Amino acid sequence: MAEIHIHRPHTLGPEAARQLARDWQTQAEQDWGLQCMAQTLEDRQQIDFERPGLQGQLQVSGEAFELRLTLGFLLSAYRARIEAELQHRLEDRLGPA
Repeated sequence: MAEIHIHRPHTLGPEAARQLARDWQTQAEQDWGLQCMAQTLEDRQQIDFERPGLQGQLQVSGEAFELRLTLGFLLSAYRARIEAELQHRLEDRLGPA
């Protein structure tokens, strides 16, 4: 199994960051078939997600996005490609790292 961990600071502020997390969840459910469960915690939004061969968590605070993803055996072969796509999508929304 392979793991991906992406931590990106941002300057969006809490409300805009939570909206971006909600938008990410909608896209993840529609485009990638992820089953998502969102929680609003005191200082952050947390989205736990899974599908066969993949599970992870997105945590969004007023200062940073943190994505942790565990890929099953078959998807592990595509780890670099998946990570690059995730980084690209974050850059589209947040600007360069």
